[in-house]
Amino acid sequence: MANKKLFYALWPSHRQRETLRDAINPVLSSVEGSAIDRRYWHVTLVYIGDFPEERIPELECAMEAVDPADIRLRFENLTYWQRPKIACVHTKTIPTELERLVTDMKQVLKTFDIEPEDRVYRPHITVARKARTFPDARLARPIELQWSEFALVESVTVRGEVQYRLLKQ
Repeated sequence: MANKKLFYALWPSHRQRETLRDAINPVLSSVEGSAIDRRYWHVTLVYIGDFPEERIPELECAMEAVDPADIRLRFENLTYWQRPKIACVHTKTIPTELERLVTDMKQVLKTFDIEPEDRVYRPHITVARKARTFPDARLARPIELQWSEFALVESVTVRGEVQYRLLKQ
């Protein structure tokens, strides 16, 4: 069996995506870059990378022990991040529940000999790639989203375009 490129994420519902779209579109229209299809908007929790397809059920079973609690994130600005050249909405503060969730997930991944990325966790939703620099833009109104579950997602490239497939929520 082949490997799959995986990550865990907070996956917005259709209604949450529409709410985000309505808040982001007025400021996103001035951003130069490749817009991300809103069907793929998400908040990455932990990136796994290449993972053996036959071990996915084992991974899912191990992650069942992780309690997602109730996660609330507040998005207020559209921001440019230089290094990845993206436009994203992000949170100013990271709730304790989210920090705990990410830490617990990283501990589970270590049991699969996966060493999570060693960088500061910054929850965000990427809305455009290959963006050109722009000043932060305040959303017309802050958006607060809530999740009580997380999703296992596969990243695939189809005709040069990255797409995401929801495997389990």
